[in-house]
Amino acid sequence: MARRTFHIALIKPSHYDDNGYVIRWHRSSLPSNSLASVHGLLADCAEKRVLGPDVDITIEACDECNTRIDAAAISARIRKAGSGFVGLVGVQSNQYPRALDLARRFRAEGLVVVIGGFHVSGCLSMLPELPPDLREAQELGVILYAGEAEGRFGQLLSDIDRGEAKPVYNYMHDLPDLEAAIAPILPRHVVRRVAGGGYASFDAGRGCPFQCSFCTIINVQGRKSRYRTADDVEAIVRANAAIGVNHFFVTDDNFARNKNWEAILDRLIELRASGVSIRLLLQVDTLCHKTPGFIEKAAKAGCNAVFIGLENINPQSLAGAKKRQNKIWEYREMLQAWRAQRVMTWAGYILGFPTDTPESIARDIETIKRELPIDILEFFFLTPLPGSEDHKRLYLQGVAMDPDMNNYDLEHVTTSHPLMSEAVWKEVYRDAWRRYYTDEHVETVLRRAVRDGIKARKVADVLTVFSGGLRIEGVHPLQLGAIRHKRRRERRPELGLESPLIFYPRRIWEVVSTAAGWGSLYWRYHRIKRRVLADPQRMDYTDEALRPATEEQALPDFVRAFADKIPRTYGAPTSVATV
Repeated sequence: MARRTFHIALIKPSHYDDNGYVIRWHRSSLPSNSLASVHGLLADCAEKRVLGPDVDITIEACDECNTRIDAAAISARIRKAGSGFVGLVGVQSNQYPRALDLARRFRAEGLVVVIGGFHVSGCLSMLPELPPDLREAQELGVILYAGEAEGRFGQLLSDIDRGEAKPVYNYMHDLPDLEAAIAPILPRHVVRRVAGGGYASFDAGRGCPFQCSFCTIINVQGRKSRYRTADDVEAIVRANAAIGVNHFFVTDDNFARNKNWEAILDRLIELRASGVSIRLLLQVDTLCHKTPGFIEKAAKAGCNAVFIGLENINPQSLAGAKKRQNKIWEYREMLQAWRAQRVMTWAGYILGFPTDTPESIARDIETIKRELPIDILEFFFLTPLPGSEDHKRLYLQGVAMDPDMNNYDLEHVTTSHPLMSEAVWKEVYRDAWRRYYTDEHVETVLRRAVRDGIKARKVADVLTVFSGGLRIEGVHPLQLGAIRHKRRRERRPELGLESPLIFYPRRIWEVVSTAAGWGSLYWRYHRIKRRVLADPQRMDYTDEALRPATEEQALPDFVRAFADKIPRTYGAPTSVATV
């Protein structure tokens, strides 16, 4: 038989900003683990020639957060090959409207389109019926893929190649084992489009046994944790190192509860000793310091930053969200343990629990600034994400929620609050960023960093990004990148094209004003850094957050009143990867 080609175009969609324009950067900030995982699995299918010895499977991959999607060119390549499909992968709820718009364009070209990711998986997992947006995709002829793909892509490719693809592939009740699973990997030219010139991601484990009501992980990846082995992780690191990539975001929702954590970290320590350069960003829980040797080994393995799901410091709020594993009286001890290893700490903080008020939130943030040695604090709206228990409960009760999935990015109000109006809640969110990132507190954070041996330049750079993201670029810092690319024709179809006479003058002003804003903020924070470094007493600095604290001393009065209501259990934070 004559040889033929089956071409696959993998796209990780971005989403729209408040004016309807695609959020895309010259360099994006976070790598996509979903894109890497799907690419690795399909590359394995190509190597094994699952469509037969006469079929060459070719794959292209791109992340729309840093790459323009040329739908016409992609369609032409698939038509030239004669067969293939477009895969919209890792689609979160806030990215689903953009994914559906792309799907319409490709379906208009007569191409097969598959959509997978947390939105499809979460809805199929938790809801009694398909919501309207998934039904709309089906009406377009889009294939929906729910669940994980290890060991299953061969069947999907065969079905598509024969023209016999099913409308839904639902593997939500059949989660694969991760031992010896195919490594997530992307080509070098894709990875280099992430800030830093080489920043990849992988999951060393999936799933979480806990019950946080706002979390989608437990309902998409399951409550039974599954893990890669140390051999698997070494293979992933070596494969990336071979293409010049040595910075990794480990996307486990809680790496500290990975049963293989010690073997994995020991292997990474050995690799570093042999000359393999490794830098890690880990996600951990607030009780990781209770595991003997974990923090010390993480630092030796190359961890220089951790994300911690602090979520809230009010036990009443945590208990209401079933986040009972967070023990606010141990936060300071945990943060100090990371600082002792010169590791920068990031923490996520959720605004809008049912008992929150503007006054209580302001009080809590001031308490954090004073009593907890956190470097970077980022804020999110409490959001009923599709796939979470919160969303299912509101959906079944018929409670009003924003119908526009584009707003489910944790930085928009999507449902009502019992004590705050929408306008007040939005102002509380904006005020939280202003309140934490004051010049005075930025200096405090830098003084703590210098005293504890954490790189002041790195801390100042990250403080600049998180302080300016919302105020200067209008997006959450986790959506930021380097140099925004905004195209007039890349706008939500329902909003229509703007006149060039309106779009381009405004865009010129945006470019000039954002550049000035970033320049001013960078200069101001680095001036503070230089002042701190020039202080001859800088190593003698101390404050309340750096002092050891007993359980009672660590508790503010309002927290102490509720502390005895929180059961002492372990758990995991909200994942950066799902935000």
